[in-house]
Amino acid sequence: MKKSILSIIAFIFLVSLAQAQSDKPPPPTSKGDDYYNNYKYENKKSHKKIQRKKSRKSSISVYYDKKIEEFHARMKENSKRYKKMNKEMKKPQYSDPTYFGHKNPPKKNPPGKKKFCKECEIVH
Repeated sequence: MKKSILSIIAFIFLVSLAQAQSDKPPPPTSKGDDYYNNYKYENKKSHKKIQRKKSRKSSISVYYDKKIEEFHARMKENSKRYKKMNKEMKKPQYSDPTYFGHKNPPKKNPPGKKKFCKECEIVH
């Protein structure tokens, strides 16, 4: 008797398990086949579209394009800075050797009055 009860319970369990795993839509009702077709159509439409991420290749190329633009911008700024520095270096205090790094040329004192200069570290 116990075996028959166990076998009946096992049979009911297997049948319910098989029913639970089937993914069939509900059978058409009295509304006809149109209801069944609309049901399928509505389910397809109601699913949200999954937005895929951009491919890694395109995101990397965008990243490098941005870096290249930044590089060109830095180079333009540097070229302006170098032009300004070259223009500054043409001034006599930088280009004329008699200035010894002074803004104005140093005075030439007589031998007894010469002093040590802190700027150029020369006695003049």
